[in-house]
Amino acid sequence: MAASSSVLPKPISSSLSTHQQRHNSLSHPISGNLSFRFRNSDTFSLQYSSSVSLGCGFETSGARFKVFSSSATQVMDQSPSKSANSTVPTTVDVDLGNRSYPIYIGSGLLDQPDLLQRHVHGKRVLVVTNTTIAPLYLDKVIHALTIGNPNVTVESVILPDGEQYKNMDTLMKVFDKAIESRLDRRSTFVALGGGVIGDMCGYAAASFLRGVNFIQIPTTVMAQVDSSVGGKTGINHRLGKNLIGAFYQPQCVLVDTDTLNTLPERELASGFAEVIKYGLIRDAKFFEWQEKNMDALLARDPNALAYAIKRSCENKAEVVSLDEKESGLRATLNLGHTFGHAIETGCGYGKWLHGEAVAAGTVMAVDMSYRLSWIDESIVKRVHTILKQAKLPTVPDETVTVDMFKSIMAVDKKVADGLLRLILLKGPLGNCVFTGDYDRKALDETLHAFCKS
Repeated sequence: MAASSSVLPKPISSSLSTHQQRHNSLSHPISGNLSFRFRNSDTFSLQYSSSVSLGCGFETSGARFKVFSSSATQVMDQSPSKSANSTVPTTVDVDLGNRSYPIYIGSGLLDQPDLLQRHVHGKRVLVVTNTTIAPLYLDKVIHALTIGNPNVTVESVILPDGEQYKNMDTLMKVFDKAIESRLDRRSTFVALGGGVIGDMCGYAAASFLRGVNFIQIPTTVMAQVDSSVGGKTGINHRLGKNLIGAFYQPQCVLVDTDTLNTLPERELASGFAEVIKYGLIRDAKFFEWQEKNMDALLARDPNALAYAIKRSCENKAEVVSLDEKESGLRATLNLGHTFGHAIETGCGYGKWLHGEAVAAGTVMAVDMSYRLSWIDESIVKRVHTILKQAKLPTVPDETVTVDMFKSIMAVDKKVADGLLRLILLKGPLGNCVFTGDYDRKALDETLHAFCKS
């Protein structure tokens, strides 16, 4: 086995010491057996066994979805106090025909080499990681890729850590290493890190030699519950977030929940914004579970975390299976993101974590939904309460003005023919719409309520 590394030197973020000093231990997730399949007729209004509705009015035909999971526990029955002792990972399958792939979820999965090796088809691997994660997990991943597999050679490239480095200059470092190492089309790229690393590695894999295989190993809650699943890859532009990229699916996603042991508290909380989102837009029972278990999640209870990750991945897998390229339904996963991306861009990438901006953006989207009389006040209060409980912000940065919001939102990816479409809540909890048909006065009122003119 040969392994080499290319480092782009940048200051390590102040969170590194916190990241490396976390030592909470996670036990293994509960296991069982479960599979369901959904077939829709005229509209997305599907019910699953936990009585959760998609609640979104998009038309489709012939869509098919499968989830395979090793836990059949109902949402409201899952208790963080239950013991977990199985080494068999929970598996959620993203059903995309011949591009389907598994999401493995469990404790100690980096110590199960076969999970990674079965998805490496050539002899060359490039691990893309950052200055925070490399000292923690790079050697373990290289060992998992090569033990008992002497024909595989692993290279690595270590990038600076942070949203502010999610750009073309940093991406070129991945291409530089791949070309200098003479990697070929049978090579596999491995993303080891959070959402920034996953997005950039995936985009590099989609572009290098017009496409090579890649694997996601997410190490943050944000990446484990959302960004590593579904094939969205890309980089930021100074005028807007994630405006350059591609849809490109991984070979597998390996979620080792033990990597959350070293995650700083701020990063942990940030990821819960995406977990909360799933409950609000399509899974009311899951939201109710979160209301009862948020303290356990913040305390890193292993069973609570494993369940939240599994349920989030099941929701994401279903939506991606039905609408891979975000023609309608998948856009609903962006609740709060249009406002949130404006906060991130307006403040400068890296000042706000993605989940923090999404949390504040979610409050704004919920406020607008209420102004349109699409939801009742109890939902507004519950959203505020759970975000506060999760230690997430509920207002945007004071430096982002109304005009800045409007300017940045005008180039959002969900703009079509000059019309800004938004994801808003409508009806009972767990229901939403993706629409451009709303009263512009409500948007203006929301922006002025939260921002300076």
